[in-house]
Amino acid sequence: MGDLVFDYTLLMPDPKDNLRLYMENAREVLEVARLNLGNDFYGSACNRAYYAVFYAASALLFAKGMSFGKHSAVLSAFRQHFIKTGELDVKWSEVYQRIMAHRQSGDYDINLRIEQAQAVNDVSDAGAFIEEVEAWLRKQSLL
Repeated sequence: MGDLVFDYTLLMPDPKDNLRLYMENAREVLEVARLNLGNDFYGSACNRAYYAVFYAASALLFAKGMSFGKHSAVLSAFRQHFIKTGELDVKWSEVYQRIMAHRQSGDYDINLRIEQAQAVNDVSDAGAFIEEVEAWLRKQSLL
């Protein structure tokens, strides 16, 4: 686990404050995704939808004392600690992977155009992912 990064100097006195910050960031970028979607910026909407999922997944991992510097490490740890354990349904892994792939394609493949339906689906699923994460955090009395 060479990717494990944990900078204790960045911690708030109450760990719940850090969780709230992750989730506030997730909600904020989700709102930006919706604004991009409403303005027909589909690639940017997928990018922001991905970051909403990324921040929410990072909150889950932080709740278990983990933080990672690489996007692939967050996805891997999310799968290991939440999907394989059955704490969250496997569909959330599939949603995360799909939105991550769309973000990568939209950001790095100049020849690819993100279609409206794809962006609508990603933004909707990112919102549902955030809701699932918040429900898990509330169940653990962390929010």
